[in-house]
Amino acid sequence: MKFGVPAGFQLPDIAFEGIGSGPVEERRFATVYVDTRDLRLARWRCSLRHRAGDGWTLKLPPAPEGAFLVRDERTFSGDAKKVPPGAVDLLAAYARGSELGAVVRLHTLRRRTPLRAEAGEPVGELVDDEVSVMEGRRVAARFREVELELTDGLAGGVVDTLVTRLRDAGAGPVANVPKYLHALGARADAPPEVVVAALGVHPTVAEVIRASLAGSVVRLLRHDAGVRLGEDPEDVHAMRVAARRLRSDLRTFRSVADPEWCATLRSELSWLGGELGAVRDADVLLTRLRTRVEELPAADAARAHVVLRRLEDEREAARNRLLGSMRDARYLSLLDRLVRAANVPVLVGDGDVSASTALSGSMDRPWGHVRAAVAALEENPSDAALHAVRIRTKRARYAAEALAPAFERSAAVFVRAATELQDLLGEHQDAVVAQAWLREVAARSGARSAFVAGMLVEQERREQAAALAAWPKAWKRLKRKRLRFWR
Repeated sequence: MKFGVPAGFQLPDIAFEGIGSGPVEERRFATVYVDTRDLRLARWRCSLRHRAGDGWTLKLPPAPEGAFLVRDERTFSGDAKKVPPGAVDLLAAYARGSELGAVVRLHTLRRRTPLRAEAGEPVGELVDDEVSVMEGRRVAARFREVELELTDGLAGGVVDTLVTRLRDAGAGPVANVPKYLHALGARADAPPEVVVAALGVHPTVAEVIRASLAGSVVRLLRHDAGVRLGEDPEDVHAMRVAARRLRSDLRTFRSVADPEWCATLRSELSWLGGELGAVRDADVLLTRLRTRVEELPAADAARAHVVLRRLEDEREAARNRLLGSMRDARYLSLLDRLVRAANVPVLVGDGDVSASTALSGSMDRPWGHVRAAVAALEENPSDAALHAVRIRTKRARYAAEALAPAFERSAAVFVRAATELQDLLGEHQDAVVAQAWLREVAARSGARSAFVAGMLVEQERREQAAALAAWPKAWKRLKRKRLRFWR
């Protein structure tokens, strides 16, 4: 937590029952922050700095964690003359090739007080910073802030007591504004390039399209660094969903958007979705099969892990191809175009017309495709036919979510029912894919690995059968007339 403090502020005694403090450590240092000319990183709430003696520190956009400022922080070695390539890579979605240069220089006098629990273990620190904003050798401005940094899991009562003591001594309210933003002032207060605007009761068609596209573009940009880091599979999932939603939205809004503009963007998003999909599909299959392996006897589980190493190798190869694509100019060009699309979609006709008028029939097509796909099913439908129903259902769900602001009735019940059907058919498809992969491995393996693969296939067949039995009821709920919110 960061607190602004007035001139002459005196730090209070922060020791109390259960919390003690160590000797104050004093240090002076110089820091330079780099950004694009238009402060693109600052506006996205990223930061990249070099501090003499400490090297480079990159902070990605903060997570909303209540009163606390929680940042994903990465460090890099090197002097101030060259921005580390690793940091440039993690910021690629925001900078997109724009040159990074020094935008603000700070000199700081820091007084650090370590905080310890009764047993002596560290639980945080209290930092008092006097900051000078430099213009060459001249001090352009000064400010002071106090920062309370605490370990996870510290009791809420301890936190409240610390905050109360600071406030009683004259500290301002919690104001988690990073130093570089404070130093940059109004220039850094501009919103990021893409903002998801709140919609009013009767939005225009342009407003609905911008809001829908912007939501997915923001999601795509914010998960780019996580995909590059590769620490959480959900980053790939979130980015793939964003690409899919953008393709779906461009299809949904085809009656009011420029056809060539839509087709070009959809083609490039299809390429990106394919690169992400190879990694995501491997992640899903790995997670699924690892869960199945836990149900096997110990001896068979050990052999199963040998089998899964093949899938891990396939996943790593797909990830390397994805990273290669994300470092290509084609990808950065696509991001630039998506940022423009989220702000100024290319429409045909008047974008200021009421969305309820312009988009009144836009749900008929995706819903009609779902009904047609189900009607075409045979008594014992093929796996491919059920997968087609799932794809159509997902498209209808995405369309409903994008179009919901244009209609007076809530789309929530339809979306929930579509999600239920999509998930069941997704479980069916995942079981089918898992069986196919296991059979292929068994055909290329020794007897023992083939035996274990066969055991896993049996587990997947049971899951497939369960989903096959459950999906008709989900379809029955989705097709109820009262769920047609667009009519």
